[in-house]
Amino acid sequence: MPASILKAYNLVKKYGDLVAVNDVSFTIEEGEIFGLLGPNGAGKSTTIAMLSGLLPPTGGGATIAGMDVARETAKVKQIIGVAPQELALYPTLTGRENVRFFGELYGLRGRALNERVDEVLGYVGMLERANDRVQTYSGGMKRRINLAAALVNHPCLLFLDEPTVGVDPQSRNHIFESVERLNREQGVSILYTTHYMEEAERLCHRVGIIDRGRLIALDAPKRLIESLGGGVIQLSLPGADESVRSAVAALPAVRAASFLVPEGSNFSEAGQTSTAGTHRKAVLKIEVVHSNEALLQVLHYCNETKLQILSLDLLEPNLETVFLNLTGKSLRD
Repeated sequence: MPASILKAYNLVKKYGDLVAVNDVSFTIEEGEIFGLLGPNGAGKSTTIAMLSGLLPPTGGGATIAGMDVARETAKVKQIIGVAPQELALYPTLTGRENVRFFGELYGLRGRALNERVDEVLGYVGMLERANDRVQTYSGGMKRRINLAAALVNHPCLLFLDEPTVGVDPQSRNHIFESVERLNREQGVSILYTTHYMEEAERLCHRVGIIDRGRLIALDAPKRLIESLGGGVIQLSLPGADESVRSAVAALPAVRAASFLVPEGSNFSEAGQTSTAGTHRKAVLKIEVVHSNEALLQVLHYCNETKLQILSLDLLEPNLETVFLNLTGKSLRD
């Protein structure tokens, strides 16, 4: 069994009354690509900042390669690479000069530095434009130089914080290929944050889903998807009626049915909206065993009871559906 390159335990970060990260614990194994997924503002970047020694945690802690991040920060920074969400580049310098600068910060000099700069520039496909100023680059090119700078010190653990934000499809695919090669050919362990589920399904061996600062699920993408079963049907109805929920939940191809609670609304234990929202639109979330059979049964029930359907969505099992099932909202809200 691979050893853990990173161990995070009970991480907490507070800003006054705001809890940005709330009791987050997980491990990353050697040679693993671990995805930390969640919407904007969920706590992903704050978690990376604590794990890389940029922010002190309010509570809890972490070790990387057996070293305590808070107490041995300088040693930890020598063996990690960080490509932050906000580009850490000097626009008036060339791509090559930027990467050289970061290499020198790690103590690389002379021939070793020159060879490593060329190596990482080639890795991210930027050798041809390496001598142009960063301010002339597209967003995708800047992201690739950002990645090269994070690789220059031969890190054993790489933090990639939403590395494909604002990039063109060609650069995005090149970043994917670079990440896969780094992991496959050099065994680099990677913590990859994103709110694009297709990226996580392609790249990550395991994923943790974080929402409002809490880690709410952690497993391999395939197992998380399998846990959902046959998918989810969402019915938008004129109101929340417990008798409807109960009847739908009893259908043979249905696993469970519940009303999603809109933000700022309250539901009673019986499933009815509060008095202020009794006649508001309600969304019935139906977890199904077999999508096609369940859809036919639900439509038959609605037809027999003359239940008005405002809209219907069939959500096939994928990571985004898993997140929706766990939190009741889209990852891109």
